[in-house]
Amino acid sequence: MEKYGMNTNCLTLTRFFLKEQRKHKDATGELTQCLNAILTAVKAIQSAVRKAGISKLFGLAGNTNSTGDDQKKLDVLSDELFINMLRSSYTTCILASEEDENVIVVDKHKQGKYIVCFDPLDGSSNIDCLVSIGSIFGIWKRESDSGDPKLSDALQPGSKMVCSGYALYGSACMIVLATDSGVNGFMLDPAIGEFILTDPDMKIKPRGNIYSINEGYTAKWDEAVKEYIHDKKNPKSGKPYGSRYVGSMVADLHRTLVYGGIFLYPATSDSPNGKLRLMYECNPMAYIIEKAGGMATTGKQRVLDVIPTDIHQRVPFFIGSKDDVQDVLACYKKHGLGGH
Repeated sequence: MEKYGMNTNCLTLTRFFLKEQRKHKDATGELTQCLNAILTAVKAIQSAVRKAGISKLFGLAGNTNSTGDDQKKLDVLSDELFINMLRSSYTTCILASEEDENVIVVDKHKQGKYIVCFDPLDGSSNIDCLVSIGSIFGIWKRESDSGDPKLSDALQPGSKMVCSGYALYGSACMIVLATDSGVNGFMLDPAIGEFILTDPDMKIKPRGNIYSINEGYTAKWDEAVKEYIHDKKNPKSGKPYGSRYVGSMVADLHRTLVYGGIFLYPATSDSPNGKLRLMYECNPMAYIIEKAGGMATTGKQRVLDVIPTDIHQRVPFFIGSKDDVQDVLACYKKHGLGGH
Protein backbone atom coordinates (compact mmCIF):
# COMPACT_ATOMS: atom_id res chain seq x y z
CA MET A 1 0.00 0.00 0.00
CA GLU A 2 2.91 2.38 0.72
CA LYS A 3 5.35 1.34 -2.03
CA TYR A 4 4.57 4.46 -4.10
CA GLY A 5 5.29 6.81 -1.18
CA MET A 6 1.61 7.16 -0.29
CA ASN A 7 -1.18 5.00 1.09
CA THR A 8 -3.22 3.78 -1.87
CA ASN A 9 -5.90 2.27 0.37
CA CYS A 10 -6.56 5.04 2.93
CA LEU A 11 -9.86 5.08 4.82
CA THR A 12 -11.56 8.37 4.00
CA LEU A 13 -14.46 9.71 6.04
CA THR A 14 -16.95 8.98 3.24
CA ARG A 15 -15.60 5.45 2.83
CA PHE A 16 -15.79 4.98 6.62
CA PHE A 17 -19.45 5.99 6.66
CA LEU A 18 -20.35 3.81 3.68
CA LYS A 19 -18.83 0.91 5.62
CA GLU A 20 -20.84 1.83 8.74
CA GLN A 21 -23.96 2.14 6.58
CA ARG A 22 -23.72 -1.55 5.62
CA LYS A 23 -24.17 -2.51 9.28
CA HIS A 24 -27.70 -1.05 9.23
CA LYS A 25 -30.09 -2.94 6.99
CA ASP A 26 -32.61 -0.04 6.90
CA ALA A 27 -30.00 2.62 6.00
CA THR A 28 -30.90 4.80 3.01
CA GLY A 29 -27.58 6.62 2.64
CA GLU A 30 -29.23 9.94 3.49
CA LEU A 31 -27.08 10.51 6.60
CA THR A 32 -23.89 9.88 4.57
CA GLN A 33 -25.17 12.37 2.00
CA CYS A 34 -25.89 14.92 4.75
CA LEU A 35 -22.39 14.48 6.21
CA ASN A 36 -20.84 14.92 2.77
CA ALA A 37 -22.57 18.31 2.52
CA ILE A 38 -21.11 19.28 5.92
CA LEU A 39 -17.66 18.09 4.78
CA THR A 40 -17.83 20.36 1.73
CA ALA A 41 -18.72 23.33 3.97
CA VAL A 42 -15.88 22.47 6.38
CA LYS A 43 -13.31 22.23 3.57
CA ALA A 44 -14.41 25.61 2.20
CA ILE A 45 -14.32 27.22 5.68
CA GLN A 46 -10.87 25.75 6.35
CA SER A 47 -9.66 27.26 3.08
CA ALA A 48 -11.17 30.66 3.97
CA VAL A 49 -9.65 30.55 7.48
CA ARG A 50 -6.20 29.80 6.04
CA LYS A 51 -6.25 32.82 3.71
CA ALA A 52 -8.43 35.17 5.79
CA GLY A 53 -5.73 37.81 6.21
CA ILE A 54 -4.88 37.85 2.52
CA SER A 55 -8.56 37.95 1.51
CA LYS A 56 -9.37 40.63 4.12
CA LEU A 57 -11.90 38.35 5.83
CA PHE A 58 -10.84 39.55 9.28
CA GLY A 59 -12.75 42.28 11.12
CA LEU A 60 -16.45 42.90 11.68
CA ALA A 61 -19.18 42.49 9.09
CA GLY A 62 -21.35 45.22 10.62
CA ASN A 63 -24.11 42.91 11.94
CA THR A 64 -24.94 41.10 15.17
CA ASN A 65 -26.13 37.49 15.34
CA SER A 66 -29.15 35.99 17.13
CA THR A 67 -27.46 36.15 20.54
CA GLY A 68 -26.12 39.68 20.22
CA ASP A 69 -22.49 38.85 19.35
CA ASP A 70 -20.81 41.01 16.72
CA GLN A 71 -20.56 38.98 13.53
CA LYS A 72 -17.15 38.57 11.95
CA LYS A 73 -16.88 38.34 8.18
CA LEU A 74 -15.76 34.70 8.46
CA ASP A 75 -18.82 33.97 10.67
CA VAL A 76 -21.14 35.17 7.92
CA LEU A 77 -19.26 33.26 5.21
CA SER A 78 -19.26 30.05 7.29
CA ASP A 79 -22.97 30.36 8.05
CA GLU A 80 -23.82 30.75 4.37
CA LEU A 81 -21.64 27.78 3.43
CA PHE A 82 -23.33 25.48 5.98
CA ILE A 83 -26.83 26.63 4.97
CA ASN A 84 -26.27 26.40 1.21
CA MET A 85 -24.53 23.01 1.32
CA LEU A 86 -27.15 21.46 3.63
CA ARG A 87 -30.11 22.97 1.77
CA SER A 88 -28.91 21.53 -1.53
CA SER A 89 -28.12 18.08 -0.08
CA TYR A 90 -31.81 17.02 -0.23
CA THR A 91 -31.40 15.44 3.22
CA THR A 92 -32.53 18.16 5.65
CA CYS A 93 -35.85 19.79 6.54
CA ILE A 94 -34.84 22.24 9.30
CA LEU A 95 -31.56 24.09 9.90
CA ALA A 96 -30.77 26.00 13.09
CA SER A 97 -27.68 28.21 13.28
CA GLU A 98 -26.16 30.34 16.01
CA GLU A 99 -26.05 33.16 13.46
CA ASP A 100 -29.79 33.14 12.65
CA GLU A 101 -32.56 34.10 15.05
CA ASN A 102 -35.17 31.74 13.57
CA VAL A 103 -34.89 28.19 12.27
CA ILE A 104 -34.57 27.83 8.51
CA VAL A 105 -37.19 25.58 6.91
CA VAL A 106 -35.79 24.00 3.75
CA ASP A 107 -37.81 24.40 0.51
CA LYS A 108 -40.36 21.60 0.20
CA HIS A 109 -38.88 20.10 -3.00
CA LYS A 110 -35.45 19.86 -1.32
CA GLN A 111 -36.59 18.45 2.03
CA GLY A 112 -35.19 15.32 3.66
CA LYS A 113 -35.64 13.75 7.09
CA TYR A 114 -32.80 15.35 9.09
CA ILE A 115 -32.60 18.41 11.34
CA VAL A 116 -29.15 20.00 11.70
CA CYS A 117 -28.22 22.47 14.43
CA PHE A 118 -24.81 24.11 14.05
CA ASP A 119 -22.42 26.80 15.16
CA PRO A 120 -20.68 27.51 11.85
CA LEU A 121 -17.63 29.18 13.39
CA ASP A 122 -17.15 28.79 17.14
CA GLY A 123 -14.52 30.89 18.92
CA SER A 124 -14.68 33.60 16.27
CA SER A 125 -13.59 36.28 18.77
CA ASN A 126 -10.18 34.61 18.40
CA ILE A 127 -10.05 34.94 14.61
CA ASP A 128 -7.97 38.11 14.49
CA CYS A 129 -5.21 36.68 16.73
CA LEU A 130 -4.92 33.35 14.82
CA VAL A 131 -6.06 31.09 17.69
CA SER A 132 -7.65 27.75 16.72
CA ILE A 133 -11.35 27.98 15.93
CA GLY A 134 -13.93 25.42 14.82
CA SER A 135 -17.39 24.40 13.63
CA ILE A 136 -19.87 22.33 15.69
CA PHE A 137 -22.94 20.42 14.49
CA GLY A 138 -25.59 17.99 15.72
CA ILE A 139 -27.96 15.94 13.57
CA TRP A 140 -31.44 14.77 14.62
CA LYS A 141 -34.10 12.84 12.72
CA ARG A 142 -37.50 14.47 12.33
CA GLU A 143 -39.99 12.41 14.34
CA SER A 144 -43.20 13.62 12.73
CA ASP A 145 -44.02 12.65 9.13
CA SER A 146 -47.14 14.79 8.83
CA GLY A 147 -47.46 18.47 8.00
CA ASP A 148 -44.76 21.01 7.29
CA PRO A 149 -41.60 21.00 9.42
CA LYS A 150 -41.74 23.52 12.27
CA LEU A 151 -39.73 24.75 15.26
CA SER A 152 -41.15 22.11 17.61
CA ASP A 153 -39.64 19.39 15.39
CA ALA A 154 -36.18 20.81 16.12
CA LEU A 155 -36.65 21.05 19.90
CA GLN A 156 -35.55 17.50 20.73
CA PRO A 157 -33.22 16.51 23.59
CA GLY A 158 -29.61 15.67 22.77
CA SER A 159 -30.21 12.00 23.64
CA LYS A 160 -32.14 11.69 20.36
CA MET A 161 -29.22 12.80 18.17
CA VAL A 162 -28.10 10.37 15.49
CA CYS A 163 -24.71 12.00 14.91
CA SER A 164 -22.66 14.97 16.05
CA GLY A 165 -19.25 16.36 15.35
CA TYR A 166 -16.86 19.25 15.28
CA ALA A 167 -14.21 20.53 12.90
CA LEU A 168 -11.07 22.08 14.35
CA TYR A 169 -9.15 24.60 12.24
CA GLY A 170 -5.77 24.56 13.99
CA SER A 171 -2.27 23.42 13.13
CA ALA A 172 -4.13 20.88 10.99
CA CYS A 173 -7.80 20.56 10.07
CA MET A 174 -9.53 17.73 11.90
CA ILE A 175 -13.09 16.43 12.14
CA VAL A 176 -14.21 14.40 15.15
CA LEU A 177 -17.46 12.50 14.57
CA ALA A 178 -19.66 10.62 17.02
CA THR A 179 -22.37 8.12 16.14
CA ASP A 180 -24.03 5.39 18.15
CA SER A 181 -21.05 3.14 17.39
CA GLY A 182 -18.38 5.46 18.83
CA VAL A 183 -16.10 8.44 18.21
CA ASN A 184 -13.59 8.71 15.38
CA GLY A 185 -11.15 11.42 14.29
CA PHE A 186 -10.32 12.32 10.69
CA MET A 187 -7.48 14.60 9.54
CA LEU A 188 -7.67 16.57 6.31
CA ASP A 189 -4.95 15.54 3.88
CA PRO A 190 -4.52 18.69 1.76
CA ALA A 191 -2.69 16.72 -0.94
CA ILE A 192 -5.88 14.85 -1.90
CA GLY A 193 -8.52 17.07 -0.28
CA GLU A 194 -9.96 14.22 1.78
CA PHE A 195 -10.45 13.55 5.49
CA ILE A 196 -8.51 10.40 6.46
CA LEU A 197 -9.23 8.25 9.53
CA THR A 198 -6.31 8.93 11.90
CA ASP A 199 -7.87 8.45 15.36
CA PRO A 200 -10.19 5.41 15.41
CA ASP A 201 -12.42 4.67 18.42
CA MET A 202 -11.39 7.70 20.52
CA LYS A 203 -11.77 7.35 24.30
CA ILE A 204 -11.37 9.93 27.07
CA LYS A 205 -9.38 9.06 30.21
CA PRO A 206 -11.49 8.34 33.34
CA ARG A 207 -9.61 11.18 35.09
CA GLY A 208 -7.30 13.91 33.82
CA ASN A 209 -5.10 16.52 35.49
CA ILE A 210 -6.21 19.66 33.63
CA TYR A 211 -9.13 22.00 34.30
CA SER A 212 -10.30 24.56 31.76
CA ILE A 213 -12.34 27.58 32.87
CA ASN A 214 -12.30 31.36 32.54
CA GLU A 215 -11.09 32.32 36.02
CA GLY A 216 -11.77 36.00 35.35
CA TYR A 217 -15.34 35.32 36.52
CA THR A 218 -14.35 33.69 39.86
CA ALA A 219 -16.23 36.27 41.96
CA LYS A 220 -19.44 35.56 40.03
CA TRP A 221 -19.46 31.75 40.37
CA ASP A 222 -21.66 29.84 42.81
CA GLU A 223 -20.03 28.31 45.91
CA ALA A 224 -19.87 24.79 44.44
CA VAL A 225 -17.71 25.88 41.49
CA LYS A 226 -15.51 28.05 43.72
CA GLU A 227 -14.87 25.11 46.02
CA TYR A 228 -14.20 22.69 43.15
CA ILE A 229 -11.58 24.96 41.51
CA HIS A 230 -9.98 25.75 44.90
CA ASP A 231 -9.64 22.00 45.63
CA LYS A 232 -8.01 21.37 42.24
CA LYS A 233 -5.48 24.14 42.80
CA ASN A 234 -4.87 23.24 46.45
CA PRO A 235 -5.30 19.46 46.82
CA LYS A 236 -4.97 17.81 50.21
CA SER A 237 -2.62 15.29 48.59
CA GLY A 238 -0.96 14.83 45.20
CA LYS A 239 -0.19 17.41 42.54
CA PRO A 240 -2.51 20.31 41.75
CA TYR A 241 -4.32 20.29 38.40
CA GLY A 242 -2.89 22.36 35.57
CA SER A 243 -4.99 25.18 34.12
CA ARG A 244 -5.47 25.53 30.36
CA TYR A 245 -8.00 27.87 28.75
CA VAL A 246 -7.93 28.87 25.09
CA GLY A 247 -11.32 30.59 25.03
CA SER A 248 -12.24 28.69 21.86
CA MET A 249 -14.60 25.90 22.90
CA VAL A 250 -13.67 23.48 20.11
CA ALA A 251 -9.94 23.82 20.93
CA ASP A 252 -10.54 23.44 24.69
CA LEU A 253 -12.86 20.44 24.23
CA HIS A 254 -10.55 18.72 21.76
CA ARG A 255 -7.68 18.98 24.24
CA THR A 256 -9.97 17.64 26.98
CA LEU A 257 -10.94 14.66 24.79
CA VAL A 258 -7.31 13.88 23.90
CA TYR A 259 -5.62 14.48 27.28
CA GLY A 260 -8.51 14.04 29.74
CA GLY A 261 -9.62 16.54 32.38
CA ILE A 262 -12.59 18.87 32.57
CA PHE A 263 -14.00 21.91 30.78
CA LEU A 264 -16.30 24.17 32.81
CA TYR A 265 -18.52 27.05 31.70
CA PRO A 266 -20.72 27.58 34.76
CA ALA A 267 -23.58 29.96 35.41
CA THR A 268 -22.58 33.31 36.91
CA SER A 269 -24.48 35.96 38.82
CA ASP A 270 -24.68 37.90 35.51
CA SER A 271 -25.71 34.84 33.45
CA PRO A 272 -27.72 32.58 35.80
CA ASN A 273 -28.63 30.22 32.92
CA GLY A 274 -25.04 29.92 31.71
CA LYS A 275 -23.60 31.30 28.50
CA LEU A 276 -23.19 28.36 26.10
CA ARG A 277 -26.03 27.37 23.81
CA LEU A 278 -27.64 23.97 24.35
CA MET A 279 -28.68 22.96 20.83
CA TYR A 280 -25.58 23.66 18.76
CA GLU A 281 -22.76 23.84 21.32
CA CYS A 282 -23.48 21.76 24.43
CA ASN A 283 -25.57 18.90 22.98
CA PRO A 284 -23.18 17.98 20.13
CA MET A 285 -20.13 18.14 22.44
CA ALA A 286 -21.91 16.20 25.21
CA TYR A 287 -22.85 13.47 22.71
CA ILE A 288 -19.22 13.15 21.55
CA ILE A 289 -17.73 13.07 25.07
CA GLU A 290 -20.33 10.58 26.35
CA LYS A 291 -19.72 8.25 23.40
CA ALA A 292 -16.00 8.49 24.24
CA GLY A 293 -16.70 7.40 27.84
CA GLY A 294 -16.93 10.81 29.54
CA MET A 295 -19.73 12.83 31.14
CA ALA A 296 -21.55 16.13 30.57
CA THR A 297 -23.85 17.85 33.06
CA THR A 298 -25.46 21.21 33.79
CA GLY A 299 -24.72 20.64 37.48
CA LYS A 300 -28.34 19.61 37.95
CA GLN A 301 -28.95 17.09 35.18
CA ARG A 302 -27.34 15.27 32.27
CA VAL A 303 -26.97 17.70 29.36
CA LEU A 304 -28.43 15.22 26.84
CA ASP A 305 -31.61 14.91 28.95
CA VAL A 306 -32.42 18.65 28.95
CA ILE A 307 -35.73 19.24 27.13
CA PRO A 308 -35.13 22.35 25.00
CA THR A 309 -37.66 25.17 25.01
CA ASP A 310 -35.83 27.52 22.64
CA ILE A 311 -33.36 27.03 19.79
CA HIS A 312 -30.91 29.48 21.40
CA GLN A 313 -31.42 28.24 24.98
CA ARG A 314 -28.36 28.53 27.26
CA VAL A 315 -27.24 26.11 29.97
CA PRO A 316 -24.36 25.84 32.49
CA PHE A 317 -21.86 23.28 31.18
CA PHE A 318 -19.44 20.84 32.84
CA ILE A 319 -17.89 18.22 30.58
CA GLY A 320 -14.94 15.85 30.43
CA SER A 321 -13.49 12.81 32.17
CA LYS A 322 -16.13 10.92 34.15
CA ASP A 323 -14.38 11.07 37.54
CA ASP A 324 -13.66 14.79 37.19
CA VAL A 325 -17.27 15.63 36.32
CA GLN A 326 -18.48 13.49 39.23
CA ASP A 327 -16.26 15.59 41.54
CA VAL A 328 -18.13 18.71 40.36
CA LEU A 329 -21.49 17.00 40.97
CA ALA A 330 -20.32 16.05 44.48
CA CYS A 331 -19.61 19.75 45.17
CA TYR A 332 -23.07 20.70 43.89
CA LYS A 333 -24.66 18.06 46.09
CA LYS A 334 -22.66 19.20 49.13
CA HIS A 335 -23.87 22.78 48.66
CA GLY A 336 -27.47 21.68 48.05
CA LEU A 337 -27.37 23.02 44.49
CA GLY A 338 -27.56 19.71 42.57
CA GLY A 339 -30.57 18.25 40.86
CA HIS A 340 -31.90 14.72 40.50
